[in-house]
Amino acid sequence: MGHTWQHLADALEDVKVISNPGNEPVTIEGIAAGMRCVGVGTDAAVFQSMVLPQFAFKLFAEGKQTKLQAEAKVYKILGTAPGFSRCYGVSTRFLVLKFEEGPTFFDCLLQGIHIPEEAVRDVENAREFVRQKGLNPRDIHLKNIVLQEGRAKLLDVSEYIKPGNDFRWDHLKMGYTEYYHLIDSKPMPFWVLDTVRKGHHRWQRYFTSFDEFMSIISKQIGYRK
Repeated sequence: MGHTWQHLADALEDVKVISNPGNEPVTIEGIAAGMRCVGVGTDAAVFQSMVLPQFAFKLFAEGKQTKLQAEAKVYKILGTAPGFSRCYGVSTRFLVLKFEEGPTFFDCLLQGIHIPEEAVRDVENAREFVRQKGLNPRDIHLKNIVLQEGRAKLLDVSEYIKPGNDFRWDHLKMGYTEYYHLIDSKPMPFWVLDTVRKGHHRWQRYFTSFDEFMSIISKQIGYRK
């Protein structure tokens, strides 16, 4: 399948992705003709081909080659597992992935799209599959989960080779169980979600528990259990 996307990669030659401190999203310089940017993370930006829209090019920031290689390795181990995307090719700057339709969980909260319990169970099952493959499911957050016809699919698997539990999914699941019924199908302002994102990145510095963190966030935005 490589020859079908290789000529498209030339459009990325003049694009530069720059990482930023403080766990902030990358900055993009330049234009990729025939592609549109569909996602921006802390290590890379994702471009979808408008000529062959089934392909997504994950272009990593300078200095993030280790992340690129790690993600390529994980995709090779995962193979064609249904709970994940697929990797079709690897270069020194980007991965060629299957473009996954559907809103992320982050988009769902922004737009008031219902996130069903079955999708949450899908993430749990995908995490168990990852463990069975000898990997470690971590860095699973709202922007790394896509909702497709009520089912979940995981994106960005680059940290699955790292040790330790970052508790990101554990806290999301806790938030879903304890608080989601308060906001289910209600569009959430971006500033609220961004406040939670930034607060979670630092919650251990200022709070004795995640529940305390969520309680204070709930009071700030006017919600109660």
